[in-house]
Amino acid sequence: MAISASLVKELRERTGAGMMDCKKALEECGCDQEKSLLWLREKGLSKAQKKSGRATSQGYIGSYIHSNGKIGVMVELKCETDFVAKNEKFLELAKDLAMQVAATSPLCVAPEDIDPEVLERERQIFTQQTKDEGKPDNIIPKIVEGRMKKFAQEVCLLEQAFIKDDSRKIKDLITETIAVLGENIQVGRIVRLALGEEAA
Repeated sequence: MAISASLVKELRERTGAGMMDCKKALEECGCDQEKSLLWLREKGLSKAQKKSGRATSQGYIGSYIHSNGKIGVMVELKCETDFVAKNEKFLELAKDLAMQVAATSPLCVAPEDIDPEVLERERQIFTQQTKDEGKPDNIIPKIVEGRMKKFAQEVCLLEQAFIKDDSRKIKDLITETIAVLGENIQVGRIVRLALGEEAA
């Protein structure tokens, strides 16, 4: 089946995937754009892990100002190429992440970014709480670890449930976008300003 250049171009513009990948998707899916999108997404998910080590020197600063004008957020979203940095899906992800940060006020991007002093303070609090609840000494460490994991899910952007769809975590949202766009995508810095509060 001959695949027209215009079909390949349209799919490339929608997904940011490579020309050959778009052509292959259209061939596999009988030139159906929606099926081709799904095919690329499924194909890309298996590639997302392989892309995680690639350099991300391009990107976009996503921003969000709440309607009351009292909360503002900036999120640095990084990718490999300027082409993807201008892609609609990438820009949409940057905006979604900025809205997420405005709504949930995470302390950091990933669990490994949590300040060790904060971790130690929380561990002590959870240990004392668990003792006060009268739990046996031998299971306290396990309960504390469970609470520490839950704490990380609440304060780390990547571990949070997506505010628009709580069945997905933010890291899943990013992985799905990597699958569609075919490039490594990383969250760099996040800044949340709330009127009268210190920057997060």
